[in-house]
Amino acid sequence: MMKVIKPKSFFLKGGTKAVLLLHSFTSNPRDMKQLGRYLNGKGYTCFAPIYKGHGLSPEQLIQTNPTDWWKSVEEGYHFLKNQGCKHIAVIGVSLGGVFALNVGKRFNDVNGIVIMSVPYKREVNSLKGRILKFARAYKQFEGKEEQQICVEIKKLEKLSSERLVLLKNHIDMTMQDLEINKPIRIMYGELDEPLYKESANYIYDNLITGNKSLKGYLNSKHLMTLGKEQEVIHSDILSFLKKLQW
Repeated sequence: MMKVIKPKSFFLKGGTKAVLLLHSFTSNPRDMKQLGRYLNGKGYTCFAPIYKGHGLSPEQLIQTNPTDWWKSVEEGYHFLKNQGCKHIAVIGVSLGGVFALNVGKRFNDVNGIVIMSVPYKREVNSLKGRILKFARAYKQFEGKEEQQICVEIKKLEKLSSERLVLLKNHIDMTMQDLEINKPIRIMYGELDEPLYKESANYIYDNLITGNKSLKGYLNSKHLMTLGKEQEVIHSDILSFLKKLQW
């Protein structure tokens, strides 16, 4: 059976302007690695923490919850501060975008926020589907037989509901309070599920900041940082960062 190598956080030292990069649910910092390398090449210090439980087996993942994952985000933010970075922008995709909004709410010295593919309304069954899809792919990569995979996934279905209710509640509470007065760029893929475009518009309409922009990308799916329009997205994010008051 193949051993899965645990992904890790990554840190790319640059100048005093820093970017906190936040990955998606069930994933890991690889979501943000190419964006981080690009921005680091432009002089930015970049750090992408891995959330507790992520990068591990699905059974280990569901032993953690949104409070654990948020703590990993907070620790990432303070890591950059301890590196001497006085000003920080935050960029997140999917769940990472939800966390990016919360970073903007809770830390006064955030310079700007970029969010991609952020969910507004997500039902527990949909979140469970995400977990089970991840679980199947993980177990296939391990080299397990289909019969064993089916048995293990049935166990996961029963175990995961409580954690996923907490995740749904975390997303809902974030979207109920969008009093964020920071520059923000909202991005979504036109090839993603329609709800993500609806979510992007909802967030745009409900943010109190006057410094906000919204853009859809015609050839992008959910994981925009690794899609066909990656270079355009990198360039747009850099343009946004350059306009911030550092």
